[in-house]
Amino acid sequence: MALYSCKLGALDGKIIFRDIEAADGVDLRKNLEDQGFFVFEVKKKLFQFLFDKGLTRRKIDNRALLTFNQEMLVLIKAGMPIMQVLDAIMERHDSGALYEILIQVRDDVKAGAALSVAMGKHGRAFPHLYVASIRAGERTGDLPQTIRRYIEYLKRAGTLRKKIISSLFYPSILVVVAFLAITLLLVYVVPTFSQVYTDSGSQLPALTRLLIAVTSFLRHYFILGIVVTIGLLAVFRSWKSSEAGRYAFDRFKLTVPIAGDVFTKYSVAGFTRTLATVLGSGIPIIEALRMSIGTLDNVFMEKRLFEAVRFVEEGGLLSVALERIHFMPPLALRMLGVGETTGALEDMLVDISNYLEDELEERMHLLTTFIEPAIMLIMGVVIGVIIIAMYLPIFKLGGTIG
Repeated sequence: MALYSCKLGALDGKIIFRDIEAADGVDLRKNLEDQGFFVFEVKKKLFQFLFDKGLTRRKIDNRALLTFNQEMLVLIKAGMPIMQVLDAIMERHDSGALYEILIQVRDDVKAGAALSVAMGKHGRAFPHLYVASIRAGERTGDLPQTIRRYIEYLKRAGTLRKKIISSLFYPSILVVVAFLAITLLLVYVVPTFSQVYTDSGSQLPALTRLLIAVTSFLRHYFILGIVVTIGLLAVFRSWKSSEAGRYAFDRFKLTVPIAGDVFTKYSVAGFTRTLATVLGSGIPIIEALRMSIGTLDNVFMEKRLFEAVRFVEEGGLLSVALERIHFMPPLALRMLGVGETTGALEDMLVDISNYLEDELEERMHLLTTFIEPAIMLIMGVVIGVIIIAMYLPIFKLGGTIG
């Protein structure tokens, strides 16, 4: 038996986190769905992977999944049966996690199972959203179009993620360099000067004495500081993993100046693109909304969105429901309302996602443009103060001699 961390959606709209023991994650997911829960995530707890050597722990990254879908789309459009499609893909990937998973998928399909059912047994490899899209494509008889939509979804999501990472890359380097430079000064340079001044026995300026005291404190309590920091991080992670802590932290993230707007736009852009992809696959609006909620990765926003889903279940418009919970910018809400009125909801959701991603990219550009000089300024001030504090006694001595 292994311990699984489960993220569930209850019928009353609550997001529930539970740790459940089970022999297999796929069976656990099915049992939870049979109990009426909407399963967002079933993940094995830390260190359990040391005892699990089966295929269920294998995971395919987004790039491999994108390549797999592109190959499958070309072969299906060429008129090849699904068994031959799997065989052809396995010939190209004759080793690795994908190959071993496809062996199991092929055996299940050969035994008469639907492709979506066979893939659904490998929840770590194929996301729930992807399996549901394949199932909808099988139901509507338009599997190539479903795969094409998912490919576009993966490309757009990957592009947005890369842009955000690249925006934060240079500021991260600056922070690391600044930290190393200041640490070098405090650990090596300042103690060297301190010893010289101590041996001279001269009266030191107040700023120099303060810096020496800070450096001495850091050197004496460095190990203790690391232990305390690790302890505080452990307590914080434990609190954040709890239901109340996760909710409070996710809510706090959205209130941080500037960064909160980035978090919100990123989550909403991902949600609208996911919803457009799922709706385009032929999945009903309520089921599509519940499936897309998990992509927000924010408990506070998920809980609010469940309120909107209940409103839609009662016959309300999606645009009205999202306006009630202040989920989207006014312009995006008007676009959504137009899409519902004209019957072009899927296309309008894609437009909304593009609009939010453009806004997010512009905001990230402004944010990094502001952060880079701010880091340089702070680093320059701190290093300047350290240098001045170390050289003040020399200046004082020179003035006395003059």
